[in-house]
Amino acid sequence: MLTGRCLCGACTFTIEGDPIVVAHCHCLDCQRLSGAGHTTGAMFAEAGVAIAGKPASFSMKSDAGSTVTRLFCGACGSPLFGMNTSMPGFMTVSLGTLDTSDAFTPEVAIFTRTRRPWDALDPSVASFEAQPDWKPSGGI
Repeated sequence: MLTGRCLCGACTFTIEGDPIVVAHCHCLDCQRLSGAGHTTGAMFAEAGVAIAGKPASFSMKSDAGSTVTRLFCGACGSPLFGMNTSMPGFMTVSLGTLDTSDAFTPEVAIFTRTRRPWDALDPSVASFEAQPDWKPSGGI
């Protein structure tokens, strides 16, 4: 069981199960969301995620036409989770919000076409110029 929380502690969560994938995302939206060169997230089956507190949300259409919803703490603004209608039943947790995340290793970097030159990319991580044509198969 994994545990995590926002900066102020108003939103906490638990996650059961193993991640489907751990990824860096260098898209422009994630750069704006993080205030850095990328976000790092681990995707889990939504059924294994339990959130306590009342996160706020923001939804927008992606360039691919899906709806992307971000959950964040309404009190401190910490980004917590992301969901995409093109991958129903899955949630991506912002890795820095986990109480313990040292065991996670990014497997892929996506949207590297918009990676900033000052945001170094680990050459051992598979990288994709855009979103790979991949969908989780059945969860954990």
